[in-house]
Amino acid sequence: MRKTDSEQVGGVILQYLREMGLETPLNEHRLIQAWDKVLGPAVSRYTKELRIYNQVLFVTVSSAALRNELMMRRTELVARLNAQAGAQVITQIVLR
Repeated sequence: MRKTDSEQVGGVILQYLREMGLETPLNEHRLIQAWDKVLGPAVSRYTKELRIYNQVLFVTVSSAALRNELMMRRTELVARLNAQAGAQVITQIVLR
């Protein structure tokens, strides 16, 4: 006896996350975790707070020089962070 209407586990889990409204928070968490991977430990040392609100990543940076460097690379960082998270999670970055 063989079932022909079988689905992959990953698809079922993704569908469940969407139905429960958990896909966006999961993607946001992945993006925040990706910050350390994309920018490295040297930059992570100077970032104090990362949060996402309305597809905008708010980052508190303790170094003015680093903040200016990151501001010049914002577009590139958005693309790299979204690629690492595997979804279009943010559209812009605000550095404070």
